[in-house]
Amino acid sequence: MTTVNPYIGFNGRCREAMEFYKTCLGGGELFFVPVEGSPIAEQCPPAMKDQILHSSITKDGFVLMGTDMVGPGGYVHGNSIALSVNCGSAEELNALFTALSAGGQVVDPVKQQFWGALFGMVTDKFGVGWMLSYELPK
Repeated sequence: MTTVNPYIGFNGRCREAMEFYKTCLGGGELFFVPVEGSPIAEQCPPAMKDQILHSSITKDGFVLMGTDMVGPGGYVHGNSIALSVNCGSAEELNALFTALSAGGQVVDPVKQQFWGALFGMVTDKFGVGWMLSYELPK
């Protein structure tokens, strides 16, 4: 089954924001992946070591995700939210990626990532960011 979740960029304030949202939501499971110790740590400036590569709050089937990472264009207030789609198959991911790319811009082509998923990012022709993921079978 395909699910769509909000994915918010916080430009250095992810930990603070996600802790705040957890309180607002009345709890849930809060998960952080810091830049330090991650497979991309060496690609990032030392000042980013305490920033958050990925985070999530899960409560009653709702998932809110966040990051301190920014796209190639940098952080612009207002472009900090993307839709994260968890696809049910590689075929579905590729079909969605192709459709959403039409008239838009590929940010990160679909490829296997270090966390074990196929993943790609695109900004559609309306300026909406999409993050498409399919968890590969283990």
